[in-house]
Amino acid sequence: MARLPPKVRAMRFLFKICPRSEWTLAEAAGHYAGSAVDRRDGFIHLSSDAQVRATAARHFAGQEGLVLVALPVDGLDGLRWEASRGGALFPHVYGTIPVTKALWVMDLPLVDGLHVFPPEAGA
Repeated sequence: MARLPPKVRAMRFLFKICPRSEWTLAEAAGHYAGSAVDRRDGFIHLSSDAQVRATAARHFAGQEGLVLVALPVDGLDGLRWEASRGGALFPHVYGTIPVTKALWVMDLPLVDGLHVFPPEAGA
């Protein structure tokens, strides 16, 4: 297994934002197979701690009923860091994610039109 770059090793979590109903289905199946967008693109879109707020604002603006799923930075099968927005590297998982890999799952409430992140998600 390749060593993680220092910047990645310093991260606490990777994140997936999805509707609670989607995560509930994943729990019943034992694995998360991704959203419709993920399946269309051929991989599960994740965000680093530095990216997750911009991801919420850009792709989930105004959506209620979302959860924030924290995943380990290492130990996800099929994880690749690939260039995306403006050349930034984003974590993508090719395959499914076992729900047992979730470190925690928390609601991502919408207050005054903005998502409120739990303190556990970091700054």
